[in-house]
Amino acid sequence: MNKTDSALLNILIKDGRTSYADIARQLNVSRAYARTRVNALVEEDIIEQFTVVVNPEKLGKIISTFVDVKARPQNIEVVARELAARPEVVSLYIMTDLKSLHIHTLTDSYETFNEFVRTCLFERDDIISVESSALLKRVKHRRGGARL
Repeated sequence: MNKTDSALLNILIKDGRTSYADIARQLNVSRAYARTRVNALVEEDIIEQFTVVVNPEKLGKIISTFVDVKARPQNIEVVARELAARPEVVSLYIMTDLKSLHIHTLTDSYETFNEFVRTCLFERDDIISVESSALLKRVKHRRGGARL
């Protein structure tokens, strides 16, 4: 990957719907070259997918909560897979200690969040502890993705 590819990725990170013509203009390359490089980056799995960033508040998901869960290490993969399938969970990470999960949830109310915690976390024997913090204010976020 060269500087042009990095610049191309930053354009697509900002707006995945940018046309090949617009990419070409911004990079001072031909439209055919822009298309060829995008397709190559997809083939190389550097670009995994083109997606949409949704404003959760516009959908009524106003409670953003971060949950740190400690689970029995032998069950961490199963717990992670089952929790990741829940609609409340927007991101989930297994941490380096191999017993901790860092989870971001979005819900429409604290009652909905409480129900998720009660039924999906507290009722599991393979979960050792749960800590959570609700988002107070977003200062910097990845909307538009990471910058290269």
